[in-house]
Amino acid sequence: MSNQYSNRSGIVKIIFLAVGVVFVLRLAVLQIFDDEYKEKAERQSLRNITQYPARGLMYDRNGKLLVYNEAVYDLMVIPRMVKDLDTAAFCSAVNITREDFDARMKKAYTYSPYSASIFMKQISKEEFGRWESQLYKFKGFYISKRTLRIYDRPIAAHVLGYVGEVNEKDLEKDPYYKRGDYIGKSGLEASYEELLRGTKGKRIMQVDVHNREIGHYMHGQLDTMPVEGLNLYTTLDADLQEYAEQLMANKRGCIVAIEPSTGEVLTLLSAPCYDPNLLVGRVRGENFLKLQADIAKPLFNRALQAQYPPGSIFKVAQAMIALHLGAITPSTGFVCDKVLGCHNHPSAHSVQEAIKMSCNPYFYYTYRRVIQQGKYKNIYKDSQYGLTVWHDYMLRFGFGQRLDIDLPNVKKGNIPDTAFYNRWYGKERWAFSTIFSNSIGQGEVEVVPLQMANLACIVANRGYYITPHLVRYYGPDSTKIDKYYEKHETGVEKEYFDIAARGMYDVVHGAGGTAHKANIPDIAVCGKTGTAENYGNDHSVFIAFAPMAQPQIAVAVYVENAQGGGGTWAAPIASLVIEKYLRGEVKRKDFERMYMEINPCQKLPLTHRVKKKKK
Repeated sequence: MSNQYSNRSGIVKIIFLAVGVVFVLRLAVLQIFDDEYKEKAERQSLRNITQYPARGLMYDRNGKLLVYNEAVYDLMVIPRMVKDLDTAAFCSAVNITREDFDARMKKAYTYSPYSASIFMKQISKEEFGRWESQLYKFKGFYISKRTLRIYDRPIAAHVLGYVGEVNEKDLEKDPYYKRGDYIGKSGLEASYEELLRGTKGKRIMQVDVHNREIGHYMHGQLDTMPVEGLNLYTTLDADLQEYAEQLMANKRGCIVAIEPSTGEVLTLLSAPCYDPNLLVGRVRGENFLKLQADIAKPLFNRALQAQYPPGSIFKVAQAMIALHLGAITPSTGFVCDKVLGCHNHPSAHSVQEAIKMSCNPYFYYTYRRVIQQGKYKNIYKDSQYGLTVWHDYMLRFGFGQRLDIDLPNVKKGNIPDTAFYNRWYGKERWAFSTIFSNSIGQGEVEVVPLQMANLACIVANRGYYITPHLVRYYGPDSTKIDKYYEKHETGVEKEYFDIAARGMYDVVHGAGGTAHKANIPDIAVCGKTGTAENYGNDHSVFIAFAPMAQPQIAVAVYVENAQGGGGTWAAPIASLVIEKYLRGEVKRKDFERMYMEINPCQKLPLTHRVKKKKK
């Protein structure tokens, strides 16, 4: 019997020993291997504060400040630390309703009960100062300082871009960002985000039971300092940009001005323009919706995203390719007949005269010689061969591809190739007679205004271009971007571009030229007008460069639905931009006043619609 109880006693001892071992192991896991309780304890006494760096500043080409930072504050909350809160007093202090408070707290809890999230963002210095002294009363809340973008002059919104809160895609794409962070959303702010944003720092503070900071944890040994972003030194001329925006203030369209020898963009605007400060701070969302709803589409960057028919400015590229291929010679002439509509001028006896008079029949016959070169007896195969050659050279001129400017969302336009027409009509079911509208920049040809300005640069440089760009260098070491110093050759002989330049000079200064309103006293302007068919009134188009001998500026101007052609509206506006840049002021005051005040654009919504020819 005693043996039996002895066995039972041994079993009880084993059970107690086993329980003890389990407890010891569990304590070891909790205290040594598992950080959960340690983290919970630290949350009660430590506060991890992100130190946001100042974003890099932006300057124009002359050192004028375009974008800077201003201090603002975010009210942060750690939901599990919010205890014994006098909700009425809190709402009164920060000027929100109880309903608003509940909604914000619910959102914070959903994100994480233990981690800090933004309760109220972008609080101004003045607003924060009114209730800063009361903040210690509200346990679980604290302030995080950050900076807000301020645009010194209300210009260049489409170039500079704006900053907005990160979304889910941003968070998935880059682990650097956390919820509540800000990122460049458009313009240079987006293109150069990694340079501008800097590097975040961290501050770990000890707090007492009253939510007051009492010092750095471990004397700041774990703290890291933020590293501010790098400054951008842009190619923009702020004064010229502002002047161009004044010229287009009551119009729809765009202006692009480039320094031909460097590819540096002096001015890039899309009209209607808007003040970039509208998309800053807590009013950004409301203003964005208003701009988005505007029927004139002020958020749409026409200079980079609008794909227009180029109209007659395209004839310059047509002539250069035809001369290079030997389809015509400099002295080739064509009778100005009724094909494609003549503008009531004498027949052109040379390429120079054809450019000056913008002769439609001349370029019809020129394009026909390029497309139908007689390489094949079969007219369809011959047209396919000619179009392939033409397409390849147009790509060399920067058409039909995205120019690698340092801005996002650039369109490439359309230079149709054989695959395009084979899909549309069927293989060997089209020839020159089907696609002749391309000869005068209509038909299926589409370009973006940036490409038009680039064409003016090519002629100014007599055969090459440097990719248009908006940043000269960045950072304290003036770091340059190598790809923006490479020449892109068209492969067309320089002597042919001399002919184009003389023809464009005659457009402005010669008898019978189509752009006399672009004439600036004592400045040799070379230009080419265009009238682009579309829905509603035709668009007014003009490209130019000046001076003729040593070009310093190339310009493209597009004025939408402005009846009267390129010489009536786009040309005089371009001449004002050129004069402002080369002289620093415009001396033709009455002329300037007229084109600033007038609005030739057909009202929206368009009441007339041009039917496109069915294919």
